[in-house]
Amino acid sequence: MDLSVEGKAYINGSFEQCCIGVENGKISSIKKVLKGDVHLNFGYKLILPAGIDLHVHFRDPGMINKEDFATGSMAAAFGGITCFFDMPNTIPQTTDINSLSDKIMTASKKSFVDFGVYAGITDNNINNIETIAKKCNGFKIYLGSTTNTLMFNKQNLKETLIKISSTNKPVLFHAEDDACLNKYKTIEKNLVDHLNSRPAICEETAIKNILETSKGVNAKVHICHLSSCEGLELLKNRSKNITCGVTPHHCLISAGRNLNPQTHFKVNPPLRTIFDKETLFNVLRNGFIDVLESDHAPHTLDEKDAEFNDAPSGIPGVETIYPMFLYLVKQEKLSFQCLVSLLCEKPAEILNAHKGKIKVGNDADFIVVDLKKECKISSEKLHSKCGWSPFNGWPALFPDAVFVRGEKVIENNEIQVSQGFGKFIGE
Repeated sequence: MDLSVEGKAYINGSFEQCCIGVENGKISSIKKVLKGDVHLNFGYKLILPAGIDLHVHFRDPGMINKEDFATGSMAAAFGGITCFFDMPNTIPQTTDINSLSDKIMTASKKSFVDFGVYAGITDNNINNIETIAKKCNGFKIYLGSTTNTLMFNKQNLKETLIKISSTNKPVLFHAEDDACLNKYKTIEKNLVDHLNSRPAICEETAIKNILETSKGVNAKVHICHLSSCEGLELLKNRSKNITCGVTPHHCLISAGRNLNPQTHFKVNPPLRTIFDKETLFNVLRNGFIDVLESDHAPHTLDEKDAEFNDAPSGIPGVETIYPMFLYLVKQEKLSFQCLVSLLCEKPAEILNAHKGKIKVGNDADFIVVDLKKECKISSEKLHSKCGWSPFNGWPALFPDAVFVRGEKVIENNEIQVSQGFGKFIGE
């Protein structure tokens, strides 16, 4: 046995003092007493499954002034995220075998943690879905315009879902209806204007279309970044093949003139009302939401500090998502069981990754947490290239140590592996 790790581990829904045995990067045994070639005793610190972020924009290739696979994956690692899945709206857009292969090769050279990639669906590659599926971890469809959008005609949705269903890969949706967005588009001076220009009816219209079109089609459908009560209401009786995710910003922050700088909170879908925010958090803690996803979408400070109407939408979050919610668990705002399901177990299930649970046969991906080590999030200490966070000053619990496939990636607030340690999930 290569390694044994001792501590208070989260196993099958509860904590138990035990040892986790690791061989060849996999969890090989879980027992009261184990001794590997290397034995690490974390005492009564908590050992939790590492997080999986199924929704990031690491901007590589084409926009690496904002982020790249090295800085994005390092941020993920420091935040206890050991596997991320990157969206296709890069430059060039990831829509064919060549662009997928190039992106995977680039990430393989740069990433500190494991990763997957999505292929974007456009009107031009629908007939190639089965071929593209051999290279990607899932698909992304944009029903509304946002940063570097891959435009898609919703008239093609039924045919597309049928083709995707045969691949057994998930399809993720940006659910804002483009015709609706165009109807409400206006000059924006602040976050309230942005909310009014992308109203909840646009999300509601898109989700209604997805639900109606997917009837009778056994595709794995995931609604990204749910942001409104109206969208939530439509999903209350969803079928088992449809999942939904919520971001920290949509369930913890509401639009208002008290947020400064206003552009740092500009995001698509927009931050909504206090009622939307509180409702989303309540249903998230009660088990109605499937996934917690960061939608990490960094832009530089120069870009964000433009006039509001000209500033790009998107905020960073991959490094802060797990630590912020660990603090909320400590405050008893939600349970460990809920958080582990949202950020570890369900993303692994959706993307067929052998991660997300401390169980025999899975990758040995876990984090070590000391509940006494609270801190305040500091933008200067985060690792994203963009250099800022909308959660600056928020309380959090960052992990003391992070393991990927049994290798210690983070210890004593320092990276322990080299670029390229991360592996592509799916081969």
